[in-house]
Amino acid sequence: MKIVDLDGYALNPGDLSWEGFEQFGELTNYDRTTDDDAEILKRIGDAEIVLTNKTRLDKKVIDEAPQLKYIGVLATGYNVIDIEAAKENNVVVTNIPSYGTDAVAQHTFALLLEITNQVGLHSEAVRNGEWSSAKDFTFWKTPLISLTGKTLGIIGFGRIGQAVAQVARSFGMKVIFYNHHHKDVAEDWIKQVTLDQLYAQADVISLHTPQTAETENMINQAAIAKMKDGVILINTARGGLLNEGDVAAALNSGKLYALGADVASVEPISHDNPLITAKNAFLTPHIAWAATEIRARLMGIAVDNLKAYLYGQPENVVD
Repeated sequence: MKIVDLDGYALNPGDLSWEGFEQFGELTNYDRTTDDDAEILKRIGDAEIVLTNKTRLDKKVIDEAPQLKYIGVLATGYNVIDIEAAKENNVVVTNIPSYGTDAVAQHTFALLLEITNQVGLHSEAVRNGEWSSAKDFTFWKTPLISLTGKTLGIIGFGRIGQAVAQVARSFGMKVIFYNHHHKDVAEDWIKQVTLDQLYAQADVISLHTPQTAETENMINQAAIAKMKDGVILINTARGGLLNEGDVAAALNSGKLYALGADVASVEPISHDNPLITAKNAFLTPHIAWAATEIRARLMGIAVDNLKAYLYGQPENVVD
C-alpha cells in the first residue's frame, strides 16, 4: 500500500520518527507541496493513503486521484479538505482532535504574560546595560499589569477554552464565557454570558472558537466599539476571526491596549499585514502546537487513526 505525506516538514523537521506510518506501507514524504492541483495529483499518484497538514485537497484533486481511499489530516482543522467531494468519492477523512489543549492554553498565557509583564523588553534592557546604570534597584520601561481581579472573557468554551479558564482562575481572574450553544457548568466561579455582555465586561478577551462563516471577521470595528477601552485581545484560534485592519486601527488608536496572536488570516503572514506594524501587537508564528512532546502526541494519534481505518473501525472521522 502506498502512503504519501504532502507536507511533513512542519510536523516532523527531523526530530520525530515516521516508523508508525511505515509499518502500514510504502511511505513517500514531501516537506512541502504547493496548492497547484497538477503538482498535488502528480505526487499522490496511485496512493491509497494521503496525509496532509495544510496542503489543500479540493474537489478536482479528490475526483481525479485514482486510488485515493483515505485522507489523514495532521491537524485539528480540516478546512483544507473538500469534505463533500470526499463523501462523493467514498474517501474517509480523519483529523486530530484535542491533541494540543494544554499546549494552546499554555501559549495563550505566554502571550498574555508577555503583554502584562514585558519580560522580553526588560530582559533586553538589562542586557543593554540599563539596569547597571539605573539610579534605583528597579525600573520598568512600560506599565506592568496584575491579572488578579481582572475579568477574562473566553469566546468558545470547548476543551481549550475550559483549560484557559482553569489557568485564569489560578491567577485570581474572574472568568466569563460566551459559547454558541449553552454549556452547563458546575463551577460557581464561571459564568456564561451573551457576546455583548462579554464585550462590555471583559478586561481580557481570549478567542477559542472555530472559524466558520458565522465567526469569520467577528472581531471587527463594530465588536471592538462594544468593548471596554484598553482591552487585551488574545487569539490562539484562527487568524480569520479578526478583521486585521480593524484590530490594527484599534491598537494604534489605543482603544485596544494590546494583541497577542499566534495566528494570521494568511499563513505565513503577509508582509503587508497591518498587525505587523500595529502598536502593542505581540505576534508568534503559529507555534502553540509545536513543542516536541505535542507534535509526537499528534503523530501518535494520526498513526492510530490510520490503524483504526485499516482495521475497518475508523476513528475521528470528519464529515
